[in-house]
Amino acid sequence: AIQCLMRKKLYENHIEQLRNFQMRIHDQMIMLEGAKATTKMIDALRTGATAMKAMQKAMKIDVVDKIMDEINEQTQNKRMIQETLSAPTGSTAYFDKFIFLECLFHFVANRKLLNVGRQPTRVVPVKATVLEEDELAALQAELAL
Repeated sequence: AIQCLMRKKLYENHIEQLRNFQMRIHDQMIMLEGAKATTKMIDALRTGATAMKAMQKAMKIDVVDKIMDEINEQTQNKRMIQETLSAPTGSTAYFDKFIFLECLFHFVANRKLLNVGRQPTRVVPVKATVLEEDELAALQAELAL
């Protein structure tokens, strides 16, 4: 019975050693898989760096500067065209709303001064000429914009 217990103890020790060996082999496999993945990653990075060098050799800084200058010039041309197209034309080009408001203020103030102490009078409509009516219609059309 003692020999059986001793053999059992030997077998248990042997089983424990085998488990340890198995764990070491498993650890070794994981390390090899990691090393393989790292190698593939380094190869991919090397390929990317080589491709980037080739692309940068094809692009000279002078060429990039020239392209950027052309883009800036075209952008400036577009801005100038837009400003030209959006500038007022005709009578609205000379229309200053602050001057208009100042004139209106003086007109109203003078009218009030003239009407002080007077009896209200009947306003007689003045017939405008055809030319004045056309100018008024054109001005109203431009102001409606």
